[in-house]
Amino acid sequence: MKENLPIAYLAVLLVLLAGVAIFLIQQVVKTTRQEKKFSRLQELLKNNKGTAKDCYELGSLYLEKKLYIQAVTLFQKALKMNEDKTEPENKALIYNALGFSYFAQEQYDLAIRNYKDAIKLYPDYIIALNNLANTYEKKQMITTALETYEETLKYNENNKIALKRIEALRKRLAIVP
Repeated sequence: MKENLPIAYLAVLLVLLAGVAIFLIQQVVKTTRQEKKFSRLQELLKNNKGTAKDCYELGSLYLEKKLYIQAVTLFQKALKMNEDKTEPENKALIYNALGFSYFAQEQYDLAIRNYKDAIKLYPDYIIALNNLANTYEKKQMITTALETYEETLKYNENNKIALKRIEALRKRLAIVP
């Protein structure tokens, strides 16, 4: 039994190292793909050949990198491109992303305006409704946040985020359902 112990330790160590190696390889491949896409989109837009979708995708990549100011610029550009041809659902996505960019910079009033624009275009856009309610919470507008989360439940009565936040906000306001 004792002579098998070093072999067992070595086997466990090899399995752990193999797991770490696989994880690292996946991360390198993912990052490489993302950077290639990033470069391709930058080049397209630099040459004025990009579309609103390209601006949105590049803006989303900037969001992932936490480069919010650059993301705002791209989302605004996406909204200006083909204003008449962009479908309302797609515009709503852009407004929501723009709202998130402002939210991340703690510019809550601008975030609220953009979330509302998204909801105006696509009234049952659950993510935008949750984002709007969260922004109201950050601004300490608790009653408005609660109403917005309740609005979310009209479109999706099982929305976990809204249900959880409603419960927390009611406790905070000492409102019993």
